[in-house]
Amino acid sequence: MRLQDADLDSVLSVSLDSAPEAGPSSAAGPSNGHNGIAVKSNGFAQPFTNGASNGTSKLHMQDGTDGHGTDKRMPITRVSLPGSTLYDDSYVDREEFVRLVIQSLRDVGYIESAATLEAESGYTMEMPEVSEFRKCILDASWDRADAILLRLGVGDERLWEARFLISQQKYLELLEAHKTTAALHVLRTELAPMNVDSEQLHSLSSLMMCSDSEDLRQRAGWDGATGTSRRRLLVNLQQYIPSSVMIPQRRFATLLDQARVWQQSQCLYHNAPLNSRTFSLYTDHHCDKNAFPQITTAILEGHTDEVWNLEWSHNGHYLASASKDKSAIIWRVEFDRDPAVRMYRTEHILRDHPFPVGCVAWSLDDSVLLTAAEHCIKMWNTRTGVCTRVLEVHTDHVTALAWLPDNSGFISGGMDRKIILWDSDGKQRDTWGITPIRVTDLIVTPDYTRLIAGGAYDTPSVPPNATSDTGTPPHGGAAANGARSEEYRIIIYDLATKQPETSIPIEGGQLTSVKVTADSQYVLINSAQVAAGSNSEIHLLDLNTERIVRKYTGHTQHGDVLRSCFGGTDGTFVASGSQDRNVYVWHRDSGTLLEVLSGHGEGSVNAVAWNPRNERMFASCSDDKTIRIWEAPPVDVLGAPADISEHPEHESWKGKGKGRERWDRNGYGLDASSASALI
Repeated sequence: MRLQDADLDSVLSVSLDSAPEAGPSSAAGPSNGHNGIAVKSNGFAQPFTNGASNGTSKLHMQDGTDGHGTDKRMPITRVSLPGSTLYDDSYVDREEFVRLVIQSLRDVGYIESAATLEAESGYTMEMPEVSEFRKCILDASWDRADAILLRLGVGDERLWEARFLISQQKYLELLEAHKTTAALHVLRTELAPMNVDSEQLHSLSSLMMCSDSEDLRQRAGWDGATGTSRRRLLVNLQQYIPSSVMIPQRRFATLLDQARVWQQSQCLYHNAPLNSRTFSLYTDHHCDKNAFPQITTAILEGHTDEVWNLEWSHNGHYLASASKDKSAIIWRVEFDRDPAVRMYRTEHILRDHPFPVGCVAWSLDDSVLLTAAEHCIKMWNTRTGVCTRVLEVHTDHVTALAWLPDNSGFISGGMDRKIILWDSDGKQRDTWGITPIRVTDLIVTPDYTRLIAGGAYDTPSVPPNATSDTGTPPHGGAAANGARSEEYRIIIYDLATKQPETSIPIEGGQLTSVKVTADSQYVLINSAQVAAGSNSEIHLLDLNTERIVRKYTGHTQHGDVLRSCFGGTDGTFVASGSQDRNVYVWHRDSGTLLEVLSGHGEGSVNAVAWNPRNERMFASCSDDKTIRIWEAPPVDVLGAPADISEHPEHESWKGKGKGRERWDRNGYGLDASSASALI
């Protein structure tokens, strides 16, 4: 959009001595060779031509002879450049680019710089009508805003939609101001004639019955005239106005964010939090593979039989493990300490279980740990290690425990087809009744809207006190008594009503694990394949489309209970154990297998859990009776990641309950002299 002569005079009238609202910087900065200003170290700027100008660009100068300075406003000559693209070999339109730069300069507060660029380039960010329209919306000048809409290029077929949004805001503000008569007039003469959906119109008219302004705002999902509603209205109106006329807000920042997201999606080992140190405009984003957790830094030994499950506390300092030896252990892991002085120790050994322990679950404040041993649930005080309550309502193996996102209680599910809701103190609050599936795992979505349960459809029951002597948990892939369902399902329940929303059949064998992403959109499903020659797969289910969008392969699961997890920054990775003794890690979005980590002994790696506070640490547990802590390779003396090939597996890394790691150039792991026995 070119500046007219009158607009140019307006731009040039901006004084550098003025104080714009956003507070532009008045300090001289270093030149990058493109702004036409050479900045000396003493802070004095000297004008020069950039070779493309048809004249010399000049700035405001001050005559300091009188000690106060006299403002001498000098004209800025418009620069004429050939072509219409940014560069000769570029497809980027120069006018679009410059207008976005002007918008960005204004957004961050460089008002005079933006005015100078408008004058020098001849492009203006937006027409005066756009600025006036924006001001009318923010100042609630509704009639004037409606009149300007026609001049902003809004098509006739969508004009009424934009007018409806403006009239709706006008109506709500009148109701909020208790001007019921005026609001009723707007409803009858402006909103009703637009032939909007009758249900929507009825919903708006019902707001007139609100008892007060707070009730109105709550029922309308609207934060009022003094909130952000007018600015949100501007954003909504943007879709009706051509973007070339009214540039979307912070457009440059949006484009940069899109570039960041795309670069992160291409970085298979991306595992760094978003900040100015991990993402720079100067270079493409790339995470070092050596910073990925792939080395065993500790082996926790304390269980006397297979370790079936484990879960980190929410603060990341404790790890709970469940074992076939009828015990659960709470481990202290100082993940935030320097590896050279890090300690691993047992905080509590929870022994009093009548059967092998298959499940553990931390409350959100980490004060309570739940354990499940067959049909029995126990609640433990994590500070004292004392059992505070025993819950025996289930009549078959309890296979899943999940706390509610608000910590008000927890949910249990079992092979008896029962899903039970408990208060945080262990009192039964409600139940889902008898479900169509024998529940093998369940989870509550973080947005507190849905319960996702998986299991075998219409499988015969198992005696409640039947114990399993196999090498897997009793609710494992090989169903008790050898009985097996031919169909396995994921059932999604509305958490508030407890009614099923949908039931999704899952190909393969028994479902053994269900996990959900932090945004409540995707579910990770482990299943034990039973068909001869079939490949083991972990499925990623999109809850919005109810379709499998990704499959992860390479591991082995043909009968054992394996529990996978999301991990890393933003749940970038999928990690799972395997019956071949290895830990497998995939890139979640692409399905690429990144790492196959060896180290565990004979038997299956039953579960993997990623530390919620340290994206570079996870734990795995195995039939070999141990738990392994995995981290990134150490940093050598020069500050560069050490080559992991220089650090072969050492059994002396075992951290028997309480130990201190030693890092040196000759070995990597735990100093054997500092390790002490657990029991």
